[in-house]
Amino acid sequence: MYLQLLYFFLAFLLLLTLSRMALVLWQFSRVKNYPLAPLFIGGLRIDLSSLGMLMIPSLLFAPWFDGSVVAQQIHAIWLCIASLLLLIPEVSTAQFIMEYDTRPNRLFVDYLKHPQEVFGMLWKGFKGILISGTIGVIVLVIGVYLLFQGPKAHIGSDHFVFQLIQFLLGAAVVVLMIRGTLQHRPINPATVAYAGDSMVNTLPLNSFYSVYYAIYSIKNERSAKQAYGKMDEQQVYQLVNEAAGIQAERNDANIPSWHTQIATQEINRPKNIVLIVQESLGAQYIGGLGGQDLSPHFDALMKQGWAFKRCYATGTRSVRGLEAISSGFAPTLSDAVLRLGKSQSQFFTLAQLLKPMGYRTSFIYGGEAHFDNMRSFFLGNGFNELYDRASFDNPVFEGTWGVSDEDMFNKLHTILSEDLETPKLSLAFTVTNHTPWEYPEGRINPVGEVASVENSVRYVDWCMGQFFEKAKQSPYWENTLFLIVADHDSRVWGQTLVPLKHFHIPALILGADVPVKEDERIMSQLDLPVTLLSLAGITAAHPMIGHDLTHTEGGGRAMMQYNDNYGYLKGDVLTVLQPGLEAKQLKYSVPETYQEIANADQKLIEIAKAHAIWPTLLYEKGLYTLPSLKK
Repeated sequence: MYLQLLYFFLAFLLLLTLSRMALVLWQFSRVKNYPLAPLFIGGLRIDLSSLGMLMIPSLLFAPWFDGSVVAQQIHAIWLCIASLLLLIPEVSTAQFIMEYDTRPNRLFVDYLKHPQEVFGMLWKGFKGILISGTIGVIVLVIGVYLLFQGPKAHIGSDHFVFQLIQFLLGAAVVVLMIRGTLQHRPINPATVAYAGDSMVNTLPLNSFYSVYYAIYSIKNERSAKQAYGKMDEQQVYQLVNEAAGIQAERNDANIPSWHTQIATQEINRPKNIVLIVQESLGAQYIGGLGGQDLSPHFDALMKQGWAFKRCYATGTRSVRGLEAISSGFAPTLSDAVLRLGKSQSQFFTLAQLLKPMGYRTSFIYGGEAHFDNMRSFFLGNGFNELYDRASFDNPVFEGTWGVSDEDMFNKLHTILSEDLETPKLSLAFTVTNHTPWEYPEGRINPVGEVASVENSVRYVDWCMGQFFEKAKQSPYWENTLFLIVADHDSRVWGQTLVPLKHFHIPALILGADVPVKEDERIMSQLDLPVTLLSLAGITAAHPMIGHDLTHTEGGGRAMMQYNDNYGYLKGDVLTVLQPGLEAKQLKYSVPETYQEIANADQKLIEIAKAHAIWPTLLYEKGLYTLPSLKK
């Protein structure tokens, strides 16, 4: 069995490498824009991970049955099955790229659910490819069986102690292969994504792994329609558009929320737009929002820009906040789109919108960007440059989660200082304010326990103060809009259906031309990208449903996903949807009192339900995009 396994490993490592090389040569006009080393090194790691998955049964049983001829024959059959799992999607890759500009993925799985229709389509439209591909797979599998069939030399040991050692060593090897790293996060497609071309980012994968990961990711997809009750699709679109105050425009892509936003500002020169997303920085830590007195620098900045006093996060995870701020996409019962298969390309983001206007687009993060699939999502959806942990040379401080926030802000300052004539969209995501609360010494005077969330917030605030003191003296200041906003609170909890107090987050827009005011309107993270476009003087068509808060009639509502419950806050009425239960309405008073409303507003319940279902529909149908991207 060990010899069979060795043949299998070497044969498919070579075959997958040759396949990748062939795809690179075929697509070299696109690949040549990026370095080749990350593609092939990442490909080797993915191939080892894939082979490790398929070698698990072999390495578990080989120590005990290596000498058995019958076991070798059964093992040969298993290796043939494993070979088919590798070969079928790999052989399909070229045609799949021609049709969908990506390796076989979730769509490949969806097609397998309809074999009669799919086979008919392939037979009529791709008869030659189907026949040659089938013959190729059959020939390869026959070759595989002839190579693997027994009897093979017995190279193991019959002594129990040695068999146990072989078993433990085999288990350790296969676990390491599958994880692909000694670090605490295992390998995934985002680990090997490195290009601004989503198709190129699939080349380090092999197609078995691409399909496997698509199946694995399905667990993150949950349907709001099933949880909260069905609603007519056209009614969903109508209610959401009415609540957003938009008049949907007809377009070839049939995007339900597609509309043109007219900017309220007239700008002679394109402005830089900088999105600074603060990790876990709830309003409870901000003195200017009635929280703890931990943020003197942010409190001072609130008096220098447009401060939103009642901004609410859309969820409780970083990916949910990044989803809302970068793309304006509403929350849903399913996981955030950063982690879902269908949104890794052709999904709308501010970068997708602004890049064709000549913007340089970048994502800056002190941690590892493959965490939560950020690398794959951002590179696949308009962000040309990505700077994460590995991009920082000689950082000031490096902790469990990555380099310090001051390192991240230094990188942001460098990018903004370069090529002042090119407008920039930069999404900068902090990392320090996260357990175990690590930060460099000498920046703040810690109070109490050094490693605490309170001292971490003090350090984060110090970093902000240092950055903006430098930014105001820099040539880019006069032409830049800065947004500072949290992704979510540090811990969201409460003995209520949706604990609004812990969805309350800081949000502030700064810049040389930004009006100085405190805004008491209820608003959502979804409103921020729309408002920034207006302040930047950008009139554009897009699918976002946030309110442009430069209009006095904007704001007044927020929406959020809290575990299985969906909350829609309109004025002082919180509508809560729960799976399989009647909707509830509560009268909410700051800071944290709720009173159930006996006679519920049915129209408001319908509006809340429409907003919960809307992102599910658009994700499933691929309708949250730009017409130029939709295929």
